[in-house]
Amino acid sequence: LDRGWPLPALVAWALAWAVHLGLQAAGMPVAVALVAALVLPVVPALQVSGGWRRGLMVGGFPMSALMLGAGPALPGWVWLLPLAMLLLLYPVRAWRDAPVFPTAPEALAGLDGVVSMAPGARILDAGSGLGHGLHALHRACPQAQVEGVEHSAPLAWLSRLRCPYAHVRRGDMWAAGWGGYQMVYLFQRPESMARAWAKARAEMAPGAWLASLEFEIPGVPPVAVLRHPGQRPLLIYRMTSGLSGADRPVPAQPAPSGADKSHRTAPAPAAA
Repeated sequence: LDRGWPLPALVAWALAWAVHLGLQAAGMPVAVALVAALVLPVVPALQVSGGWRRGLMVGGFPMSALMLGAGPALPGWVWLLPLAMLLLLYPVRAWRDAPVFPTAPEALAGLDGVVSMAPGARILDAGSGLGHGLHALHRACPQAQVEGVEHSAPLAWLSRLRCPYAHVRRGDMWAAGWGGYQMVYLFQRPESMARAWAKARAEMAPGAWLASLEFEIPGVPPVAVLRHPGQRPLLIYRMTSGLSGADRPVPAQPAPSGADKSHRTAPAPAAA
């Protein structure tokens, strides 16, 4: 049910209301109809990942019921306002992408010790949300030119305000070209990683980098993994030349002299 989010939440809310109204129409006591509508979303909520998603699925019906029962001056269409805000912040075309998951400020610390890029290199945060990833990239690679692409117009506008040092544009991260960037950063979802790798291989130049927070590319070992206590791992991949060369890891650039390497791990070399 994680795929297509937030559609599962909308379906759970609609079913809860259908059960509630249907039982009342059948002559069942109001208390019975209310309990049934409260319990119904629990089952599909257990099939999704993330506590916040489960909370939304289970809490949607009681929240709407409270709003509609708050008083005679509150019209029924008021419940459509949160739905309208959800669709505005998270357009239907972006439902297959990750929702707004912020990148922690220190999640990308040490990135400049693993990747090698010239000053002024362009880095793209694909799906930049509210700009947390842009901020983390700017801290980790202060000499780079940080850019973002975000499908939601309100989020793109807010991230421009929050990150004046970055160039943020509204657009589809899958339609935007990745070829002009020395690095693309992703904090997506597991189902998106194979698609992201195919796009990176098709568009990015040899030597360019792909960095993914938490989620790995299926079947492709990363060049290096940055791990910090209490933070999600950062998996780093590199494009290589050749028809199948992009499937083989390239040795990471050595960290600067004196740098703390305790947080970096790398996979064993691939067999010849």
